[in-house]
Amino acid sequence: MRATIQLVSAPTIELCYQLGAPLEEWVIPEGTVPESIPHSSCTLHIWSLLAFWAKNAGRELFVARNLAVRWLESRPAIGIDPDVCVLEPPPPEVEALSSLCLWKPGHVPPVLAFEVVSQSHPYKDYVGIQERYATIGTRELVVFDPLLHGPKSLGGPVLFQLWQRTAEDRFERVYAGTGPVFCETLDAWLAEEGGRLRISSSRFGQHRWLTESEYERAEKEHEQAEKERERSARIELERRLTELEGARREGS
Repeated sequence: MRATIQLVSAPTIELCYQLGAPLEEWVIPEGTVPESIPHSSCTLHIWSLLAFWAKNAGRELFVARNLAVRWLESRPAIGIDPDVCVLEPPPPEVEALSSLCLWKPGHVPPVLAFEVVSQSHPYKDYVGIQERYATIGTRELVVFDPLLHGPKSLGGPVLFQLWQRTAEDRFERVYAGTGPVFCETLDAWLAEEGGRLRISSSRFGQHRWLTESEYERAEKEHEQAEKERERSARIELERRLTELEGARREGS
């Protein structure tokens, strides 16, 4: 894994090192972890964007939210629960899935995961989770810090961090900044807008992705606008016909 540290008035230092998996630190505590409204709203919006994309992508995809990912059959308490992740291909009977168990046939690591930094646990998403995603074989990880809660002691806060698996099977942070940043799995650009994630097919925000509800609302608005245009055209035609009829009568 490679880490980049920026020191004040000093050159950038790049470190590349190997770690033994600290399994005891990766035990997921039992019980539901409280989630703030801003964090829930942000992750739900990301899920909604990706779920609608997956529905229309023409590929075997499934987008999950807060899915338990476990990779050691002998230690099922060790794992990670991505805020949002993309499964390609999804495991059998994915709609009834309670956890992704990587030792089971058909259960493969998420190709893409999103972690949204929370105010209550900002350190978690800046250190440690990258090692877990590196361990399980995730292709890309996006750490999104829309409210800039990240600790300064760990180089934060930074709006976007993008981690990718290299051809040498290393998990590296390839971007840290304000965006936009290109996500290979989505073949799209990520940016922040009003505290939420914006996904676009263009670096400059054109061809913005929509959630299913946003798409349906836009379709209804377009349909209504078309009806209004047709009504206005009909009224104008009737007015012109009335004028022509009046002129014909005056001339006769």
